[in-house]
Amino acid sequence: MSEVKLSAETRTEFGKGAARRIRRDHKVPGVLYGHGSDPLHLTLPGHDLLLALRTPNVLISLDIDGKTSELAIPKAVQRDAIKGFLEHVDLQLVKRGEKVTVEIPVHTEGELAPGGNLLEHVLNALPVEAEATHIPESVTVSVEGLEAGASVLAKDIKLPNGTTLAVEEDAVVLQVLAAQAEESEGEEAEGEEAVAEA
Repeated sequence: MSEVKLSAETRTEFGKGAARRIRRDHKVPGVLYGHGSDPLHLTLPGHDLLLALRTPNVLISLDIDGKTSELAIPKAVQRDAIKGFLEHVDLQLVKRGEKVTVEIPVHTEGELAPGGNLLEHVLNALPVEAEATHIPESVTVSVEGLEAGASVLAKDIKLPNGTTLAVEEDAVVLQVLAAQAEESEGEEAEGEEAVAEA
């Protein structure tokens, strides 16, 4: 698990105008909360934060105003719907040794059984509980040879040591769907008649 160091400044201006000014300076407004403390409003370096967020559940070591140092993980990230730039980030305070609940991406490897079957990701991310400084970046599941109707349950996924499921063991994570059969000739004929009547 990677740890990224970022410098942050506390902010006292709020509202859309203040947020726009912050973003114009290539920075991102954010909030740090957790452990029963009052939320702390921050300004974070935009480019460095963007790079850090490429790693799911990245552990961020914040240097706040050059005075205090805190560990945090991203909990909510708002991006501009069109341009994709960061608009706001919520960070959760964590301590070394503390267990946190996060969602980790599920990757697959291998080929399904022949026949044009489709793999459906019922859960794109798997909820797990892990130590804050040892959050796995992802889990990989083999789908080699799985046939239509097969599914992979949460309990079937091998997790790294120290990581436990934060979802029902029987939750379906992946399932294999049968390839859609082409429309039968009868349905096609009905369709043509309906067009002719119109």
